[in-house]
Amino acid sequence: MTARDTSTRKPWYQRIPHPAILIFCLLCVVWLLTQIIPAGTYERHEVNGRSAVIPGTFHLIDQPAPSVLQIFHAIPLGMIAAASVIVIVFIGGGLFRVMEATGALENLVGTLVRRLGRERPSALVWLMTFVFGALGVAVGYENNIALIPLAVLLGLAMGGDRLVGTAIALGGVGIGFATSPINVYTVGVSDQIAQLPLFSGAGLRSVLCVGALALLAHHTSRYLKRVRADAESSLLDRDDRSGSLDKPVDTYRLSAADIRVLATFVVGLAIMLYGVFAHGWYINEISGVFVAMALAIGAMAKLSPSRINQYFFEGAASVTSGALLVGLARALQVMIEQGHIGDTIVHGLAEPLASLPVLVSTLAMTLVHSVINVFIPSGSGQAMATMPIMIPLSDLIGMTRQTAILAFQIGDGLTNMVVPTSGGTLAMLAIARVPYDRWVRFFFPLLIQVFLLSWLVLAFAVAIGWGPA
Repeated sequence: MTARDTSTRKPWYQRIPHPAILIFCLLCVVWLLTQIIPAGTYERHEVNGRSAVIPGTFHLIDQPAPSVLQIFHAIPLGMIAAASVIVIVFIGGGLFRVMEATGALENLVGTLVRRLGRERPSALVWLMTFVFGALGVAVGYENNIALIPLAVLLGLAMGGDRLVGTAIALGGVGIGFATSPINVYTVGVSDQIAQLPLFSGAGLRSVLCVGALALLAHHTSRYLKRVRADAESSLLDRDDRSGSLDKPVDTYRLSAADIRVLATFVVGLAIMLYGVFAHGWYINEISGVFVAMALAIGAMAKLSPSRINQYFFEGAASVTSGALLVGLARALQVMIEQGHIGDTIVHGLAEPLASLPVLVSTLAMTLVHSVINVFIPSGSGQAMATMPIMIPLSDLIGMTRQTAILAFQIGDGLTNMVVPTSGGTLAMLAIARVPYDRWVRFFFPLLIQVFLLSWLVLAFAVAIGWGPA
């Protein structure tokens, strides 16, 4: 290899194919698995209105494997299955383009940076990481999608790139949700299955949550410092680093019009959260609230209907590629369902744990759930599918039920931020306009650190026999 070849050779992460190519290759791998892994199923029954697995009922079924043509058929079916998530990506992009056009968002970020100090960005990174982490703990994952652009603009205002704000928001919400002591989707469902007091064991989970968020804040601060010192050290291409404050930081103030716009946005969020907790709203209802927020914000800023329409569609168009990736990723789950191999994989991964020492089984359980999370990315869905198996298994091998739930929570939640089948993650990356492969490159080293911290906590839990058996 010549010196010229060496100097012009791109880093490995810049040679990674487009995420759509990666996901299509993974779809082909899943199709191959359907040809190799026999179809099987567990019997199920209703528990509090949800379908739950009955342990000990796994059996193989006579089900023809999907044909090669179904690889391509799964893509439009995935688009249809992920329609609600795709829609909220488009609408979320439109909402924030309207809000961006009012200038209120930039003025808010500029004022925040001015008051907290642009020359000491680490303090702001730590503060906002824990703010978004608290939202993940208390509110949920996809429910915070509306706040992603705010954090992205904040990261840019501090002299970073789009990854900085995405790490603060997506990372903070994701880790907060993954390690939340009051996560209704994972801990709550699992506590019901395990017949434990709701949200019991919150103390140790809170320690893990704070520690994991601290690792994220440190990781993001180091990256921001590197980018501020040398813009070329950014993991993003030059075109993906675009966007910053248009004026000197010292000139930013919030006007009365800005306050009206921001107040409208906060009221919209409050209505959305009320609906989520009081009436069980989810993606479709949140999308409707976003549309109403876009119209109300445009009216508060005295934008004409044609301007609101123009900005809304500009924002929707800017996230098209990310929205399509969500549908493409959903095709993976469609293929698994067509091949009826999901239960077979769960059964095959769970059975070997019974022959391992308790500590090894506990750590291995996190990895088992991480693998299952690729195929069942829904936290509550995975809890209903796996915990009826894992809870009796934990009883047999001497692991406390509380520890088994924490192992599930870690394996399911942390990998949500990197698996390509997580529609919420792809949706937030699309709105942030951060390529999936660059996000993985940034987040994966941190993921390993958080896993190591989680394993230390699990080892402590095993050592003290944490929680009721």
